[in-house]
Amino acid sequence: MSLATLLGPLQRPLFTILDTPVSWTEVLGFGSGALCVWLVARQRLANWPIGIANNLFFVLLFTQAGLYADAGLQIVFITLAVYGWWTWTHGGGPGSDVLPVRRTTRTEWTWLLMAGVVGTLALTLLLDRATDSTVPFWDALTTALSLMATYGQCRKRLESWWLWIAADVVYVPLYAYKELYLTSLLYVGFMTLCVLGLRGWTKDLTARRALQVEAAA
Repeated sequence: MSLATLLGPLQRPLFTILDTPVSWTEVLGFGSGALCVWLVARQRLANWPIGIANNLFFVLLFTQAGLYADAGLQIVFITLAVYGWWTWTHGGGPGSDVLPVRRTTRTEWTWLLMAGVVGTLALTLLLDRATDSTVPFWDALTTALSLMATYGQCRKRLESWWLWIAADVVYVPLYAYKELYLTSLLYVGFMTLCVLGLRGWTKDLTARRALQVEAAA
């Protein structure tokens, strides 16, 4: 049995939105993506395996839509998810098995911004010259922002939520333009969950610092 035969049922329309068919792939991507962000906001370790499943659904979905950078990004996400999974359980340092929330350092910001600019420019050129992408710059920009945010998520950097929000602001109209209406709606929900995640991680960071001050007093 070929891979195309196995994946065929996932590509079949389940229902339509605005006269556009919505496949099982998009529905499953919607559900697993929402659950993943909800779990990240609550710092639950289960977000990583759920996120990997979400990435696999989106590889198929974005390839079909011609969003090649986003499709390739999912493969990178899977690799980073394995790293993040390990970091969240082993990155707390001696005597701790929990990675605490921290702020992004100035050095990290410098490297992230440099990588983001270079990555966006390089991917834009690649997509424009090597693929039939109709949105090379926007596809590249969201890819760079998402990778920056994922790094921060793996390290539990508070500002990773702002990077996700910035990416989502672009993703919503981009997916609507590509007639991925359910996915566009999903990213509206992602923005809401990102705001909640930002608030939750901020409270966690504030509470931890207050405990450190009390312990030092």
